[in-house]
Amino acid sequence: MKAAILAKPAPIVDRPLHIRDVPTPEPGSGQVLLKVRACGVCRTDLHITEGELPRRRSPVVPGHQIVGEIVAGATAELPLGTRVGVSWIGGTEGTCWYCRNHKENLCDSPTFTGYSVDGGYAEFAVARSDFVFPLPEALDDLRAAPLLCAGIIGFRSLRVAEVQPGERVGLFGFGASAHLAIDVLHAWNCEVYVSTRGESHQKLARSMNAAWVGTENDKPPTELDRAITFAPSGAVVVAALSSLRKGGVVSINAIHLDRVPEFDYDRLLWGERQLRSVTNMTRDDARDFLKIAAEIGIHPRVTQFSLEQANEALLAVKRDAIDGAAVIVV
Repeated sequence: MKAAILAKPAPIVDRPLHIRDVPTPEPGSGQVLLKVRACGVCRTDLHITEGELPRRRSPVVPGHQIVGEIVAGATAELPLGTRVGVSWIGGTEGTCWYCRNHKENLCDSPTFTGYSVDGGYAEFAVARSDFVFPLPEALDDLRAAPLLCAGIIGFRSLRVAEVQPGERVGLFGFGASAHLAIDVLHAWNCEVYVSTRGESHQKLARSMNAAWVGTENDKPPTELDRAITFAPSGAVVVAALSSLRKGGVVSINAIHLDRVPEFDYDRLLWGERQLRSVTNMTRDDARDFLKIAAEIGIHPRVTQFSLEQANEALLAVKRDAIDGAAVIVV
């Protein structure tokens, strides 16, 4: 099979992914073999490719937003031909306190798709059968792929922030994840305030009926009940915090942050305002979000790339050169 192989992390401008012919993987016990139909491109893939995250497997096939068709390892619940999705969490050990208490996203021994095991920038991929999600027919391959990480983690961010229907919610950054979360917020009758850099992202937010859109330096015109940050920037976290009412919550949707600048505790955090980090996702998050996405008809903005264009897809993500999500179609 053909696969995009990362042998050594390097800046994406150096094109570190190489298309190679490699053996098709064979599913083991409790696994399925998927013929990959599409794979979303996530900023975490970029962090892995450029070495901002420590290596877990080398070489590795990146990609953790996989839409695939089961071609081997079928079960009664997952027969041959079933179209399923695979996300970032490819498995957990299942017996720790977190796994036993519906917090498997915090398991200390997780498997990460496209990081600690090979992912979906390939013609075929193997996945644990208990960590794949049958996809609603209403979601085609292109629409489903970006939902499998960006969508699910954005949905979890709303849950971590404890967003309630009808609230004022700020989205700080408006890329692949935020532009999916806004549809859920509108379904919950929330007013959405978007602070983001780049005219194209601002234009996209306006086209999706945000109540207010400003730059990363602008402050929303009203105090927010909740805010979610989507940029790996401590300065953005402080900006979101400064927009909250007393008792409000900021959830930080970032796998890592640069330095958080000093801020005025008395003015910004006092008053029972809260900062919460978002870590991974659970299978319940995935199932609940995919159901909602099909019901409300989420339509991700998608730019297609071929497998041979995997480096170009990641470069586009790095440069914020596309609105919405990038998807590799195999």
